[in-house]
Amino acid sequence: MTQDQLSQAKDKDLPASLIALRRAARMAREQAVRTDTAIVVIRNRRPVRVTAEELRRAGVR
Repeated sequence: MTQDQLSQAKDKDLPASLIALRRAARMAREQAVRTDTAIVVIRNRRPVRVTAEELRRAGVR
């Protein structure tokens, strides 16, 4: 769903859900850095393991 489609959605919780998902993803990355663990993300429809070191190099604190 595009940002425009989200803003026109009849369900008013739908646009807020995107914000919540982004916040949860950011918190997961931060937690992975704090605990020195990896996370799994989907890139090009495939699961990819991202280490805490890679996250640190990307600027996650």
